[in-house]
Amino acid sequence: MPVVTVFEQHAVEYDRWFDEHESVYQAEVAALRKFVSPTGLGMEVGVGTGRFAVPLGIRFGIDPSRRMLNIARERGLRVCQAVGERLPFRDEQFDLVLLVTVICFVDDVPTLFRELRRVLKTGGQLIIGFINRNSELGRSYESRKAVGTFYREARFYAVEDVTEWVKEAGFNTLQFCQTLFDGPSEFSTKGLEVRDGYSDGAFVVLCARNT
Repeated sequence: MPVVTVFEQHAVEYDRWFDEHESVYQAEVAALRKFVSPTGLGMEVGVGTGRFAVPLGIRFGIDPSRRMLNIARERGLRVCQAVGERLPFRDEQFDLVLLVTVICFVDDVPTLFRELRRVLKTGGQLIIGFINRNSELGRSYESRKAVGTFYREARFYAVEDVTEWVKEAGFNTLQFCQTLFDGPSEFSTKGLEVRDGYSDGAFVVLCARNT
C-alpha cells in the first residue's frame, strides 16, 4: 500500500505542515465545526496525527499508519489501526463519522461510504472534508502531483461525484459549507472565511444523515 508507506515515512513532516500553515488549518477546522455535533460517540476515519479530531472533540480514530497513530495517541486519542472499507466495529455503533482529506486516498469510495453507513446509528452524521477538484487549489494539487510527497497517489473529486456516492450509499439530508477561496500561494482573510454551499471554496465540507 504505497499511500500508507508515504505517511509512515513522513509522519512527522505531515504533522508539522499544520503548524506551518496555521491559518489554513484553522479555516478547515472552523468549516468542519459547523456540522460536528459535540455530543454522542464520534469516530474519525483516517485520523492521522489527530489534528482534526482533537479540536473537534472526537476522542476515537482509526488509521492504517502506525506512526501516525502513535502521534495521535500522544494527543490523548483512543486509536485503532484499521481501514475505513473494513471497520472492526458492530452495526450502528457510532453517532458521527468524520473524514478529512481521506477520500482522495481511497481506492473504492462507494464501498467506503457503504461501510460507514453500516456502523452509523439511524440519524447519525457522516461528515466529509475534501479538496474540490474543480477549485483553483484542487487544479493546482492535480497538476503538481508528480512532485508532491503526500498527494502523488491522490485522486481528487468534484463535489458532484462525492454527492452522488453519498446518496447511493443511502444517506440524505445533505448540507455543505466551504472555505479557502483564494489561490494556493496565499490566502487572504476573506479567503479563509467559512461560507455555506460549495460553489467556489477549495475545501468543502459535506454533512449527511443516515436515515
